[in-house]
Amino acid sequence: MTQFFLGVDAGGSNCRCRLVDATGRVLATAQAGPANAGLGLAALYATLREVTERAIGTAGLDAAQVAGIRAAMGIAGISRPGVRAALDDLAFPFASTVFDTDAAIANLGAHGGGDGAVLIIGTGSVAQVRVRGQNFRIGGYGFPISDEGSGAALGLSAMRHALRALDGRSRATPLSTAVTERFGHDTARAVAWMDQATPRDYGSFAPLVMDHAEADDAIARSIVEDAVGHIERFIETIFERGAARCALLGGLSAKMRPWLRARTVARLSEPLGDALSGALYLAGLPARPAENQP
Repeated sequence: MTQFFLGVDAGGSNCRCRLVDATGRVLATAQAGPANAGLGLAALYATLREVTERAIGTAGLDAAQVAGIRAAMGIAGISRPGVRAALDDLAFPFASTVFDTDAAIANLGAHGGGDGAVLIIGTGSVAQVRVRGQNFRIGGYGFPISDEGSGAALGLSAMRHALRALDGRSRATPLSTAVTERFGHDTARAVAWMDQATPRDYGSFAPLVMDHAEADDAIARSIVEDAVGHIERFIETIFERGAARCALLGGLSAKMRPWLRARTVARLSEPLGDALSGALYLAGLPARPAENQP
């Protein structure tokens, strides 16, 4: 009987699924809404079932074929206490189902299932490293205590500067004016927003910061340069901890890359695949590590 592999990337923005055969040929894909552990186990399980059933339905597999699927799911927030054990108790109609973090599958995908590291720079930041088959994480402890160099960190720095400029404690710049304009240049409205703001809300200011930095706004440049210092140190630490390869991933990575030193960029590797590729390797699809790539 043909072997099938199913990979899921369950994140805070959406949940994606890919179904392949033993050769890696894609049979179906599917997508659903957010599916991180912070939404609650019932909501997470419902989305996981929805997206996997949709892919299976598209591929037209019968019950016997579904029962033979080897599945793996990378889930944001799985490191929360009790989540992994609770997931192991959920019923899926597959031959096997394994779970790991979304960062772990991104790392596997980036290096063809082999060793290596990824630094993910998006709303948050985290490094996932695999050395001699052993996995560990650097950073990623959550905003605002961690997530250095991230979109949320850029947004927080922009808000601080904007409020100081409104007070007259620092010179206003085009960046501070653009930020406070969202609140009618009213500190009370800005504080009310901050009382409810999430990391994603802060991260929404990141494109504004990057655009003004590229336009040579002095404060925006200082914010980005500080973030770059953290990113550079992340990368140095990744190699110090034994990684042979490092790929830069995440929604902010392309914007940040030109700000890195040339010697840092020279150490980076291009990703060989995406997080869904990594989930499929985790499920058991034969890996294609970097040393085996053409």
